[in-house]
Amino acid sequence: MRIRTFVLGTVAAVALATGAAAGDGLGEGPRGTGDLGVVIERATGQVAVVDRLESARLATVDGLGDLSHASVVFGPSERYAYVFGRDGGLTKVDVLTGTIDARVVQSGNSIGGAISEDGSLVAVANYEPGGVKVFDADTLELVADIPATDIGEGKRSKVVGLEDAPGNRFVFSLYDTDEIWIADFSKDRKAPELTKYEAIGRQPYDALVSEDGRWYLAGLFGEDGIAMLDLWHPDKGVRQVLEGYGRGEEALPVYKMPHLEGWAVAGGYAWLPAIGRHSVLVVDMDTWEQVAEIPVHGQPVFVMARPGGRHVWVNFALPDNEFVQVIDTEALEVVDTLEPGPGVLHMEFTPRGDRVWLSVRDQNEVHVYDTATRERLAVLPAEKPSGIFFTSRAHRIGL
Repeated sequence: MRIRTFVLGTVAAVALATGAAAGDGLGEGPRGTGDLGVVIERATGQVAVVDRLESARLATVDGLGDLSHASVVFGPSERYAYVFGRDGGLTKVDVLTGTIDARVVQSGNSIGGAISEDGSLVAVANYEPGGVKVFDADTLELVADIPATDIGEGKRSKVVGLEDAPGNRFVFSLYDTDEIWIADFSKDRKAPELTKYEAIGRQPYDALVSEDGRWYLAGLFGEDGIAMLDLWHPDKGVRQVLEGYGRGEEALPVYKMPHLEGWAVAGGYAWLPAIGRHSVLVVDMDTWEQVAEIPVHGQPVFVMARPGGRHVWVNFALPDNEFVQVIDTEALEVVDTLEPGPGVLHMEFTPRGDRVWLSVRDQNEVHVYDTATRERLAVLPAEKPSGIFFTSRAHRIGL
């Protein structure tokens, strides 16, 4: 028997010429990655490396460009965070050293990305030029360039809702041309097999893949409904569910688009934000029919289930973004309303759901709450924080 020994390297608090500034919190000596995460500081183009167990800020990594609409995925080792910036920047951050490992500016305007099932490919969805670019996760060298459908005058459709799917596939939507594409990299890294679905519904704006990897759901901005693709049986094509759920109601002005990637699954139901309405939709996942509509304080942005599914937490767009509400998934009603402060942009649960972290942008703070008592446990300083991402996401589909 051959025994292989691995050592997690020594992590020193050093500042690199890449623009990274590590803090004293990382310390020296070997450590694991399971308790780490990053917080986007959108106004300053930096991320904070945090310890979720200690509710502590460990390091600051700067030089990441425009993070006004940034998102993050993690490689399978949990060591590397891939940060997608709005200016087309893709940055690979080493959370153990608090430094930048690699960085490319790959487009003029991008809107998030995904990492493949095997962790070898990172894909980025681009508004300008429209399409998807795919990079080697180790080196950030370009592997494939997938241009979106031409819409005339030298422009291509914006790409949104880029998600990873089982089998080293990426699935994404084309906002301007009402399409969903699958890019299958399982056979050839440089020449993916493309499957295209047209006329899927008007203006898909965001999407998600269910936790079991079966369903790709794209929200539709141009009409009431959701486009759904069965990734187990892609030959069946795309069908619409929840068609006309708001028929007869006058939608309110939309101040911030809901994020479907923050949807919830609990008790056999999907919990989705309603566009332009003060409500959360409850959908039976066997029939994909709406079974309830729960009134909430404002227009929901993220509707997220505490791990275990006992409660769903909701945050809101302006003018109600200082509130967070908690829904009991058994009683189908709001059971608590919190007021952390103005600009609650994002929520992230610890893997077992004992705590939830909230970014409170307009107070330059991150708050940590006990999810059972709803008591605030800690406050961390952060410069205009937005997204919060823990390394546990590395092991979940669609995140």
